[in-house]
Amino acid sequence: MTQGLGPDSAVVLLCLLLLGCSEGTCPSICLCTADSVSCGSSSLTKLPILLPPTTSTLDLSYNRLAWLGSGSFSSLPRLDTLRLAHNQLTTLGSDVFHNASSLRHLDLSSNKLHVVEQHYFQGLWRLEELLLYNNRIIRVESGMLRGLGNLKKAYFSLNQITDFPFFSIQDHSHPFLTMLDLSSNRMTALPWEDVKALPGSVQKGLYLQNNSLACDCSMYGVFWHWEQRGFDSVKDFMDDLTCLIYGDPRAAIRFLKHSHFFQNCTLGRAVSLPVTVLISSLVVYEGERVRLDCQTSVKGKELSFTWLSPNQEYITLSTNNSLISLFPNGTLEIPAAKMNDSGMYVCTALDYKHMLNATREVNVTIVRATVDSFSTGYTTLLGCVVTLVLILMYLYLTPCRCGCCKQPLPPGMPVSTHDPSTLSSIFSPSLGQRDVAKSQSTRHVVFVESVLEEQNGCLRAALATDQPSLHWEWDTTGLN
Repeated sequence: MTQGLGPDSAVVLLCLLLLGCSEGTCPSICLCTADSVSCGSSSLTKLPILLPPTTSTLDLSYNRLAWLGSGSFSSLPRLDTLRLAHNQLTTLGSDVFHNASSLRHLDLSSNKLHVVEQHYFQGLWRLEELLLYNNRIIRVESGMLRGLGNLKKAYFSLNQITDFPFFSIQDHSHPFLTMLDLSSNRMTALPWEDVKALPGSVQKGLYLQNNSLACDCSMYGVFWHWEQRGFDSVKDFMDDLTCLIYGDPRAAIRFLKHSHFFQNCTLGRAVSLPVTVLISSLVVYEGERVRLDCQTSVKGKELSFTWLSPNQEYITLSTNNSLISLFPNGTLEIPAAKMNDSGMYVCTALDYKHMLNATREVNVTIVRATVDSFSTGYTTLLGCVVTLVLILMYLYLTPCRCGCCKQPLPPGMPVSTHDPSTLSSIFSPSLGQRDVAKSQSTRHVVFVESVLEEQNGCLRAALATDQPSLHWEWDTTGLN
């Protein structure tokens, strides 16, 4: 005999079910671990519902998904990685990734997409890696990469692409893009001027092998320069870089290994990687005018200049900024420097004609001017004057070394005259007989300084011998 649930038990069970649904549960066909949900190889034809809202990684690969509607992942605001490889997707609806702006890795490889429309990835401004290889893509719309400012790697290989919007990729629009894989497609010709205008980091990571490019001098010149620079995209796929002579599929050559076919092409000089000129520092006072030049190793009349401010803002001739001005010669001017203008300013000079670019970096420091500060020149001059005064005081105001000032002579006392023999006898090693007798009788020797030395204002001490050792002593006899 079975007994049914009471009203209270039914209410409790219903509340638990509603609570579980509101918080999101793991679908029975999926495997949930922490913040990862794996629903791969489950023959899904539509997205599972009620996924945990804390999901960070969602794997839906190897299923039968053919359509993704608007807001398909809006309930997953923390979604970081989404894998949709090996499904049956032919197109994506509008606003598919609404409220999924945290997405950084998106894998749509091995599907059946035909056209990559410009609205597909709107709102994914954090996206770093986009995988679209092994689809059936024949066209990529020009606005498709718009808004993907953090994109680092994009894979379009193994498709049927005949044209790609290279002009939509610039330094200020995709500053972090270092990988653009367009290999194994059906491109027969490329807009080489747009390719040469790509940022250096994109050129270095541009893969174009296994296409049906027609042999011409423009193509050969670009790949030849990339080989000279040592780009891995050329060095690692040397055997797969082929072109068609006169567009004939039966006459394909490895053009970098058969360069004699291009001996009549005019090539520019080989260039190295972009050269960076670094100025350690530039110190200016607040309120002063600052001018930064963009003189680099690239010379020419038709150069394009772009400055990157410390606030990561790009400054070009078309930029409207009343606080900073850019002149056609690349000079950047700040009319009145402020404290927040300090930082690293980077200028890139680009020569489209010869496919050259170089960078100049200037570290600007703004300091506040002090009112009562002495300049270095005045400080040095003041030090010299003080030193000169001290020297003059030492020469002319030094106290008498004889211990007394010059006393006036009493009346009737004769003034001694200069006698060279006297000085010679004093400084000679032995004294004369008369001097010896005098020293024995008086034991004092007194001499008056010669006329030539009276300008010093002192009397020199007299030499006296009172004991076997010599000492100096004053003779006051005759002065009293």
